[in-house]
Amino acid sequence: MIYTLTLNPAIDYYMSIENFQLGSLNLLEEGYTLPGGKGINVSKVLKNFSVESKALGFVGGFTGDYIKKHLKEYEIESDFIELQENTRINIKLKTKDFETEIAGKSPNISQEDVQELLKKFEKIGKDDVIILSGSVPNSISKSIYADIIKLLPKDCKVILDTRGLPFVEGLKEGVFLTKPNNHELEEFFNRKLNNIEEIIQAGKDLQALGSKNVLISLGKDGSILITEKEVYIGNAPQGKLISSVGAGDSMVAGVVYGIAKGMTLEDSYKYGIASGSSTAFSEGLTTFEGMNSLLNKIEIKKY
Repeated sequence: MIYTLTLNPAIDYYMSIENFQLGSLNLLEEGYTLPGGKGINVSKVLKNFSVESKALGFVGGFTGDYIKKHLKEYEIESDFIELQENTRINIKLKTKDFETEIAGKSPNISQEDVQELLKKFEKIGKDDVIILSGSVPNSISKSIYADIIKLLPKDCKVILDTRGLPFVEGLKEGVFLTKPNNHELEEFFNRKLNNIEEIIQAGKDLQALGSKNVLISLGKDGSILITEKEVYIGNAPQGKLISSVGAGDSMVAGVVYGIAKGMTLEDSYKYGIASGSSTAFSEGLTTFEGMNSLLNKIEIKKY
């Protein structure tokens, strides 16, 4: 079974305005809402690829009901813990020049809620895949991902996609795969990475700290996969950027799709590249057809 965890989900309100005028009345050219959260995005892309997963996390209030209803309509199984406060609302504003995000305030999560969540991971099997992704609300300990990993069987495949202290603590427990971008690597190691050699070395440094494999996104410059034995460089297929929101989550979902189909991580890599790129070229998350249409444009070489 594949499980995705979203500790800090949201309703994402997407807005498009050609020119945003600060301090003035602005009229939307387009606006729509979608359930957001990195784990939820992964579950949705997997569903688009006909791969089942179970979404875990916390939801509350009318916004939480919206997320649960949406996933039910999407036929995605969920097992959320109910909170008293409302799930947050995020703003994602796109103009002709910039993409701007405003993160909403997270609801309070009690220690009892956390313990209820941890119990769900005591039943995970060694053949399951767990995607731990996204930010950690301030009311939860930054060691939450590490606490979860400690409960899992040793051979369970854990994918960790977060940043800051939750990433540091989770990494210490050992994971199957991490997916930083080059900027997050610079932030983590507190140093500038000036070329591909330095980026690869930083990825290998992550391996030494507990990540068995490392997938590094470089945006329009492609990506790098560092396995236990090899380093692979993948291109970024050409296309018109519509929105980068969810592209990283789609990349994770593409890799998990390959794993679910019994492929090696190296073979799964191309599905990750195609999925992330297809989302970047789309309104919303990639479809299977969108991902599949890019596969023949993917070039992966050993470094």
